[in-house]
Amino acid sequence: MPELPDDMTAEMTMDASTLYREEIFTDRKIGTIRVLTPVRTNGAPDLGRTIVYVGEAQLLTTVGTLPLSFEIEAQSLEDAVSKYAGAAQQAFERAVQELQEVRRQAASSIIVPDRGIPGLGPGGSPGGGFPGGGRIKLS
Repeated sequence: MPELPDDMTAEMTMDASTLYREEIFTDRKIGTIRVLTPVRTNGAPDLGRTIVYVGEAQLLTTVGTLPLSFEIEAQSLEDAVSKYAGAAQQAFERAVQELQEVRRQAASSIIVPDRGIPGLGPGGSPGGGFPGGGRIKLS
């Protein structure tokens, strides 16, 4: 088995001050709630930090399933269950916005220089390049 570089092993060191015990709860229909309980290195609860509730769901899209993971601001498991739907909806809306932004950035990243390479004419190819000076118009 190959050895990892020193800088890679440094990144893989666990932080003993931020350990959590993880419990998983599911209704086997809609989703999952992970309860992350802060613990000390001996496994005892760390009462100085708050419990974290993380919801998980899968969104069915035309291109496959999109996993969603989101924090639920709750004081108990019962509270997290009651807030699950609202938090999942917000995560879905954020995911849709992020996908739209990625599409927008991908569409605007098509750059075609309007100046050719010296000696090759506009568009960079012999004979003058593409009609219209080598520009692509996005509709």
